[in-house]
Amino acid sequence: MTQTSDNVTWLTQDAYDRLKAELEYLQGPYRVEIAKKIEAAREEGDLRENGGYHAAKEEQGKMHARALQLRQLLENAQVGTAPTQSGMAAPGTVVKIAFDGDEDDTLEFLLGSREESGAPIEVYSPQSPLGSAINGRRVGESTSYELPNGKSIAVKLLSAEPYTG
Repeated sequence: MTQTSDNVTWLTQDAYDRLKAELEYLQGPYRVEIAKKIEAAREEGDLRENGGYHAAKEEQGKMHARALQLRQLLENAQVGTAPTQSGMAAPGTVVKIAFDGDEDDTLEFLLGSREESGAPIEVYSPQSPLGSAINGRRVGESTSYELPNGKSIAVKLLSAEPYTG
């Protein structure tokens, strides 16, 4: 899981390896594939009305942006392990919360990075309004966070367990 503190991102070894492999693919085989698509589209003639050319250039731009994002993430990454203790919400824990103290209205999710989106459970970033509100809270504690509409909602931390995948 990850936790961003200042410019440091904490990653599990699995997440780091997966992101590094994605970056290597984008900078190697995928870059060559995009260049071939652009060259083939150029050979079709007038670039102003060449949909294939424009699509390939857009795809190249997206690939470049993702590669840049991954490079920055990995440069600031520190590899660590998920928490092993229960009872406190932290990146790498599966938390269960109750809304407005109603223990029937609950939500369970992994507190971690969006880069862990392959997890079989919903993922909330520690930087999201809800994630930052519960990060560091102990089971039984209540807090509140601001909704997109500007209203505040109270939540209670019911459980926090290490994510085991």
